[in-house]
Amino acid sequence: MDDGIRLAILRLLEQRPEVSQRELARELGLSLGKTNYCLRALIEKGWVKARNFRDSSNKLAYAYVLTPSGMRAKANATLEFLARKQREFAALEAEIERLRREVDRERESAGASPGQRA
Repeated sequence: MDDGIRLAILRLLEQRPEVSQRELARELGLSLGKTNYCLRALIEKGWVKARNFRDSSNKLAYAYVLTPSGMRAKANATLEFLARKQREFAALEAEIERLRREVDRERESAGASPGQRA
């Protein structure tokens, strides 16, 4: 399971433990099968517990509760996700700067003044 998906599921379950698998799938843009697979994996790891309850319309439903190890896993996943996004951001900033210098050189060679941006 992708780290981003794992983090998104853990965050959503922490905020809304009563969310159904269908709602979870819809909010994350995943298929119901993939959502079920991911939830089962998190339950097997011991990060999430599924507890039965009956909702107001008398249907059997589940509450997905993060365990203490699930909370730690969420915190670690958040730190890893943040670090990865910061690396991606730094690489993107460097690429933007390289492109700006390239555009400036091309404009200089074409007779435009440096620093003019489109």
